[in-house]
Amino acid sequence: MKARRNESSKKPRCGGAVAAWLLVPLLVLVVLKTGYLPQLTRRSVAEAPLSAASSDKIAGDGADAIKDVKDGKNVLAMNGEIDGSSRSSDVAAPRSSKLSCDFSSRHTDVCAMEGDVRVHGKSATVHVVAASKESYWPENGTVTFRPFTRKYEESSTMQMVREVTIRTDDTAPPSCTVTHDVPAVVFSTGPDRGNIFHGLADLIIPLYITAREYDGRVQLLATGYQRQWISHYRHLIDALSVYPVIDFDADEAVRCFPSVHVGMKTHGELRIDPALSRKGYTMMDFRDFLLSAYSLKRGWTTPVSRSSGQRPRLVMVLRRHSREITNEAEAIAAATEIGFEVVAAGPELVGDTDRFAEVVNSCDVLVGVHGAGLTNMVFLPHNGTEVQIIPWGELKFIAFQEYGRPLADMGLRYLEYEATAEETTLKDVYAKDHAVFTDPLSIHKQGFDKVWSIFLGQNVTLDIGRFKGVMQQIYESVTIT
Repeated sequence: MKARRNESSKKPRCGGAVAAWLLVPLLVLVVLKTGYLPQLTRRSVAEAPLSAASSDKIAGDGADAIKDVKDGKNVLAMNGEIDGSSRSSDVAAPRSSKLSCDFSSRHTDVCAMEGDVRVHGKSATVHVVAASKESYWPENGTVTFRPFTRKYEESSTMQMVREVTIRTDDTAPPSCTVTHDVPAVVFSTGPDRGNIFHGLADLIIPLYITAREYDGRVQLLATGYQRQWISHYRHLIDALSVYPVIDFDADEAVRCFPSVHVGMKTHGELRIDPALSRKGYTMMDFRDFLLSAYSLKRGWTTPVSRSSGQRPRLVMVLRRHSREITNEAEAIAAATEIGFEVVAAGPELVGDTDRFAEVVNSCDVLVGVHGAGLTNMVFLPHNGTEVQIIPWGELKFIAFQEYGRPLADMGLRYLEYEATAEETTLKDVYAKDHAVFTDPLSIHKQGFDKVWSIFLGQNVTLDIGRFKGVMQQIYESVTIT
């Protein structure tokens, strides 16, 4: 019986096939009579680009995802040329794009768009294809602005920034030559200010606020591309994006993105307001990002025992040409006598951000006269201390706003030493009854150029007795018995 079952299973069963063939003439007759044919749907690859939400999902892999991209793993043609026949938006079904803009800030203008967005750097044009009427619709279908963060310097700084035009009125937008599956940020590096204050306040912190939420899966396009600036802050740029920065002005490709930001968000100089940040970022978060990007070892200061023989470290930023400490050797000796191990940092060391970041992070206290060098306090470990020496001339408010007020949000402590009329070299230039001494605010009313040339051009000769008192106060705060 078993053998018979096996044998019978090998016999062809053709009854069903014969029945199917008999039905073919009937089916043909139905088609001819009704005109009905089944519809086959073919979906274009370019029909459904990633939305901002999809990009956020991709970005959610965090540090591991960034490592994978840098190792060449799991890369899905994020930044390469795609065959235009298979990715061209011309073969995709029309879809609605969205555009929103914010021109209310005194610092910057920002526009965000998603959907079918095509960027042509050479002509400084961003095309928002099939923009919905419900989104922002600029007059005449175009809006033009300069994507930099010093909007209030319209007649000076901003004139050196290239304008970018966003178009929503395109009936025949250019075809994509390169397609990306990640968002993009178009920004200007602005004029070269050559110091860390402007590097962080005008660019790095605004870029962090704008691009950090993508966890590296974002393409940066820079107008006014400065190779030296990109190189100087390469650790931070690499931490923000796993892709090389594109020179926007020289780029002839038509790049298509699922979403684009033109301009950078900013909450003020050296500040991040978590209430205004989409991800609730804080300046503490930014400093953690900074310390990680530079591979700095000290996250927090640890009080030094006075009986251990160890000394807390203090770095003194020493300026040249203006706002110098004329008796810096005595000041260093005074701090050493109090109990600090002092690191004297001149312009050569301070200008080398990679090296100086490590030096500052190894210290508990940073001291210096008001100026850009104080910005290096961002590399101090949490709970570190900055001491700002404020020159003569009613500069306290300005100095505090720039290098005092931001520190609490950074998790740092702040003290200041305000120079008296006896501690300024201006006394060697102006008589005691001059407005420089009797009414400094009258100089301020003459404009910033006057303030710059007089009060920010002076040097300071510290009262060593007073200075030692401040150093003693700080020493006691960073040590334990």
